[in-house]
Amino acid sequence: MYAVQLAFSDDTSRLELRPAHRERLAALAAEGRLLAGGPWSDDTGALLVFTVDARADLDDLLADDPYYTAPGVTVASVREWNPVTRHPALAEV
Repeated sequence: MYAVQLAFSDDTSRLELRPAHRERLAALAAEGRLLAGGPWSDDTGALLVFTVDARADLDDLLADDPYYTAPGVTVASVREWNPVTRHPALAEV
């Protein structure tokens, strides 16, 4: 599992790509490759939790979505995450 943190600048160019980006995220969630994702409440960035097994898989997902390299978007961090506790609904993730 990987947590990806995005940072947004004041450049609003990214907003043109956001609808297609959100469609991709919905598809990834339906496929079971995205656990959750969304912007911080102050819109300074976002957090996405991917349920892929390997960093290479995550890199492919990020490369397939132009949102991650859009003006105004920076991938601030990518961290492998090993949750120790989780809600029962997520037991198989």
